[in-house]
Amino acid sequence: MANATRMLLCTCSDIGEAKQLPHSLVKEKLAACVNIVPAIQSVYEWQGHVHEDNEVLLIIKTSKLKVDSLKQAVQKAHSYDSPELISFEIDDGLPEYLNWIEAQTK
Repeated sequence: MANATRMLLCTCSDIGEAKQLPHSLVKEKLAACVNIVPAIQSVYEWQGHVHEDNEVLLIIKTSKLKVDSLKQAVQKAHSYDSPELISFEIDDGLPEYLNWIEAQTK
């Protein structure tokens, strides 16, 4: 099951967006679980200027088959023009948890 599961990172502009987005992802079975990590600081260059902003980080767990649909849903609902959304393969974990992710996203 390990190759069938993914973890995605997504930053949001504020806690309101960071709470709304996970609820829709879980309700639509696009994600099994989303952790909300408040109060991160991001430093990045955008449109020729270096910015430092407070953001909220989402850690999203899903199945490989749901990644494309999840990306589309995030892009549609997100306030950023180009939201951060990067995916990692989960190559190991407690088998019961990985199976739960798969079951929740069917």
